[in-house]
Amino acid sequence: MIRYNVTININQELQQEWLHWVKTKHLPAVMATGLPVAYQILRLLTELDNGGATYSVQLSFNEMEDYLTYQTLHQPELQQNHHDRYNGQYVSFRTLLEEV
Repeated sequence: MIRYNVTININQELQQEWLHWVKTKHLPAVMATGLPVAYQILRLLTELDNGGATYSVQLSFNEMEDYLTYQTLHQPELQQNHHDRYNGQYVSFRTLLEEV
């Protein structure tokens, strides 16, 4: 199992609106690609007060090929939609993990 993790720190004032948008718009669009088999949204509990809230959004893929297809065909547009909506209100980084 391949896990694509996006860790994001979102402006505290936008946290609830962002979370609602991710749950009702963004992740349904991601899942509609038919490539991820599951997702999780996790909130970081151990962080410094930095004016934001940190979340980890994890997408699960059965195989690396599925992730690579998602990355090539779908990720750029979905990522741009997020950036356009929350530009200047978040920071993020991405990691790719393999379940062992």
